Amino acid sequence: MSKNLVIVESPAKAKTIEGFLGEGYTVKSSFGHVRDLAKKGLGVDIENKFTPNYEISPDKAKVVAELKKLAKAADMVWLATDEDREGEAISWHLYESLGLTDEKTKRIVFHEITKPAIKNAIANPRTIDKHLVDAQQARRILDRLVGFELSPVLWKKVRPSLSAGRVQSVAVRLIVERERDIMNFKSTSSYKVVANFTSGSANIKAELNKKFASHEEAKAFLHKCETADFTIDTIETKPSKKSPSAPFTTSTLQQEASRKLGFSVAQTMVVAQRLYESGKITYMRTDSVNLSETAIGQATAAITGNYGEKYLKIRQYKTKSKGAQEAHEAIRPTYIENQTIDGDSADKRLYDLIWKRTISSQMSDAELEKTTAVITVAGATEKFVAQGEVLKFDGFLKIYLEGTDEEDEDTQEGMLPPMKVGEKLGVNEINATQRFTHYPARYTEASLVKKLEELGIGRPSTYAPTISTIQKREYVVKEDREGVERNYNVISLKNKQIAEEVRTERTGAEKSKMFPTDIGMVVNDFLLKEFPQIMDFNFTAKVEEEFDEIAEGKINWTTMLADFYKPFHKNVEETSEHSERASGERLLGVDPVTGKNLYVRIGRFGPMAQLGEGNDENNKPKFASLRKDQRLDTITFEEALDLYKLPRVVGEFEDKEMVVAIGRFGPYIRHNSIFVSLKKEDDPMTVTADRCIELILAKRQAEIDKYIKTFPENPEVQLLNGRWGPYLVIGQNNFKLPKGIDPKALSLQECLDIAADPKNASKGNRFKKKTVEKKPFKQAAAKKASPKKAAPKKAAKKAATKAAPKKAAKKAAPKKD
Repeated sequence: MSKNLVIVESPAKAKTIEGFLGEGYTVKSSFGHVRDLAKKGLGVDIENKFTPNYEISPDKAKVVAELKKLAKAADMVWLATDEDREGEAISWHLYESLGLTDEKTKRIVFHEITKPAIKNAIANPRTIDKHLVDAQQARRILDRLVGFELSPVLWKKVRPSLSAGRVQSVAVRLIVERERDIMNFKSTSSYKVVANFTSGSANIKAELNKKFASHEEAKAFLHKCETADFTIDTIETKPSKKSPSAPFTTSTLQQEASRKLGFSVAQTMVVAQRLYESGKITYMRTDSVNLSETAIGQATAAITGNYGEKYLKIRQYKTKSKGAQEAHEAIRPTYIENQTIDGDSADKRLYDLIWKRTISSQMSDAELEKTTAVITVAGATEKFVAQGEVLKFDGFLKIYLEGTDEEDEDTQEGMLPPMKVGEKLGVNEINATQRFTHYPARYTEASLVKKLEELGIGRPSTYAPTISTIQKREYVVKEDREGVERNYNVISLKNKQIAEEVRTERTGAEKSKMFPTDIGMVVNDFLLKEFPQIMDFNFTAKVEEEFDEIAEGKINWTTMLADFYKPFHKNVEETSEHSERASGERLLGVDPVTGKNLYVRIGRFGPMAQLGEGNDENNKPKFASLRKDQRLDTITFEEALDLYKLPRVVGEFEDKEMVVAIGRFGPYIRHNSIFVSLKKEDDPMTVTADRCIELILAKRQAEIDKYIKTFPENPEVQLLNGRWGPYLVIGQNNFKLPKGIDPKALSLQECLDIAADPKNASKGNRFKKKTVEKKPFKQAAAKKASPKKAAPKKAAKKAATKAAPKKAAKKAAPKKD
């Protein structure tokens, strides 16, 4: 048995560290937190200074038992979890759960998983920082209090099964308010005038220094230009420079990976964690932009070696965000000399982004020369302005340029040809194009992170979970929208002739933008009205600052919780007792046929229309679900009335009616007790019988094509086509097939071998279904198995055993006691 037990929170991290420490050290993983607040009840004793009631998670019982055994046999236990508050709390929970003592426990931290860093950490251990633990406990308990007390209020006043959270609710508020800004936005148009002049054989593009409010004004100006001379009035040349951005923090990495790689915030963190745990980058949850002296030395060598001395400019950046921990480092490669790494595509792309950002931060400014030429129009006060930019020295731009979230038109400037003041220019064409003001941009995941950081809401460890949570709760959806076609006018002057035309463009198209759902808007409005403090940006930021102060030992965590809880709890009680129900109800009008009021509101299963009121048995209201593309705030009376045309019979197929309707999951066809979803492009109001038959037959064919191979002697074993390719199904368990295998050629026994192979099971399975651990065969017949999550290897073995021929199963079954 090793004298030293090192405990980390992930298996990948354990594997990397064990390779550095060698003999005498056993490195084990806790697989994250080993205990949490009790799930039953509040889990916090409010009357006893908010004492938490922690319990070991059922799925961690075996892990804790094994670690206890190893810790008891070891001379020294090294707690090597992450260096942030969450990591410190994991170490503290391990200390408590394993019954460790100060004499044989040491806490070590490191910013990167490299051999020198690990050796240095071992040489400089410390004790568990209780202030960091208390800050994490305060956050966890406060969030439990808010969720536990607010959620029942939402069940009572809005709809069952809803939930609320302290940071999540504020994030939803940002998205809802932006959507309302967009809904209330009144677009106005103006005419932008752009000319294409000539100087010798060169072309010069110039824009008028004024926009015209009306079609008439723009046309009148072009009439002036018909016979006008165009003369260069002034030429001004100014040097300028661009400086590189600071190395990545968590939020800037999430933003840039979204812009440049198309990664979601959650995906960025998953890939970054993988890179960190394999020793390729430094710790990925940080708000610091500092680089260590070692890193700067490595960057210096890489820059001078690859690009030369003139490209080097050493910089130290200062963090602007509140509560930033300057002692930590920015996210950077652990070995900057490694420009590329091995791994999958996502790993390589994110690493490349981090490497370029780190290197560019220590490179010289880019040097530019900006030229502005002003061109007068004879007989007019307006002037054209031509701008050009020349890159004199590329500097950091040689490898990297930061992306932006701006959605403005392309304003990239090129070079201007040689010109002289007083020179008269020729004219190719002058266009006055109608342009429209644009509503504020909807949030992407990246721009939402940026906004949360600006407001001081959340910390590096909370951005990704917050954004994932509001989408899981269906308060917000991230999606693409096609936009609509719009006409615009263009007035052109060419060869001294004015022409007009109407062109068409698509506007309002959105890609991966965040939209509030109806339930998200209703819940937001209710919380904003009844719990203004919880929804206040400044208050939420102040709570984050108090967590920082707890971590620094400046304030007591239980005092902070008491100050928060007393007024909050009083607010909950008053709201639960006295507030009105919230449903987002809108009266759209009166149905001309029945004379009944037509409403839209949130119902038990989501947004719906309601025709009529009251509970009279003979006069009950009629309900209809809104379509997925319809919103409570924007649906019209006519659109809501159309919903009552459904369900509708579109025709017959195989002597059975085809009925089109809208359900919880969208429009569908019901035929012979089979349900077939309509496609996005199909309108349930107009879809034809022929189209419905086509969709029904397509579903039947998809069902047939799903089966690659089945085994009559054992129907539980099937080889199927899935979204990510062929896979194996045995009972309730799904298994990946090894690469290069032809599924059609597999025998039953080979399928069972794949399922039973520990290597196959240990790789993890994204298709894995929830399994039920069963007792031995003879006992199972008498008594149902209790639900229990099986470990991957055991689940695989069980599936294979269950599917094996009966004789083998009988032989393996234990004897009765």
